[in-house]
Amino acid sequence: MSEQKRLNRNKKPKRLWLKISLAIILVLGLGVSAYAFSIYNDAKDTVNEKIHKKVSSIDHEIGKKKIEAQEPLNILLLGVDKRAGDSGRSDALMVLSLDPKNNKMKLISIPRDTRTTIVGEGIKDKINHAYAFGGTDMSISTVESMLDISLDYYVQMNMEGLTEMVGAVGGITVDNQLDWYDTGYYKKGYHYAEGEISLNGPQAMGYVRMRYKDPNGDFGRTKRQRQVIEAIIDKGSSIASVNKIDNMIDVLGKNMATNMDFDDMKDLLFNYKNVRKNTVSYMLKGSGTKIDGTYYYLVPDEEIAKVHKMISEVG
Repeated sequence: MSEQKRLNRNKKPKRLWLKISLAIILVLGLGVSAYAFSIYNDAKDTVNEKIHKKVSSIDHEIGKKKIEAQEPLNILLLGVDKRAGDSGRSDALMVLSLDPKNNKMKLISIPRDTRTTIVGEGIKDKINHAYAFGGTDMSISTVESMLDISLDYYVQMNMEGLTEMVGAVGGITVDNQLDWYDTGYYKKGYHYAEGEISLNGPQAMGYVRMRYKDPNGDFGRTKRQRQVIEAIIDKGSSIASVNKIDNMIDVLGKNMATNMDFDDMKDLLFNYKNVRKNTVSYMLKGSGTKIDGTYYYLVPDEEIAKVHKMISEVG
């Protein structure tokens, strides 16, 4: 056999294996791409068809223009407690203020018992009753009126959905600063030990529902709600296994509503991603009192003016 033929015989297997390897890589790559595209499409369909709900109290086009121009945004976060036979109340109320040019984010919590004028009803009542009287629109209008701000978007989450979301991300870890035993929200006698604890879905619901055993009352409860929400975001954004994404999308589709469409969310993700570098958390300060036998949280005008300035200031 000539030297050239021997060289050709040696080359063929190498070339063959190279082609097979490239083919496998190509097929696997296409498979991953197809799966990623499938997830992308599922997410888009879920957001636009199940989650996206416009409200009359917010001009959606103004928000879109702000996102495109990367201007500051104000987003109302509503944690709604809905139970059988009940219209529901906003169990958690927060204004999320995003400043992308200065990479700043402010999270302002409004205590649920805050006494204010309910827009559309013309009465003084607890701010969380605005949702019971007139749903998302009345909650938006009431917060705007109280703080003298404009809201660009809202995100509403059914608090019961937290249980499913915690389960979808595989559980969360929080730093519990109060040692206590559950009286039945999750499981009577369950011990929430002080320090770092791991929570599954039902345990997380018990963790955020407890109020009367906390010496800080609603302040402590709101802080725990914030802990759980932040833990879900952190865990969800760091999940390595893509098979959990489908579960998360499914849970959001059943429990979340927002006037953001899929394109708005994408733009927020890319253009506002650095705002978490400088985060300020704050809760309106006031004092509790009873009026005609009902407990209210009274926030003085000076505090309202201070919070208005915090939200409106840029830079």
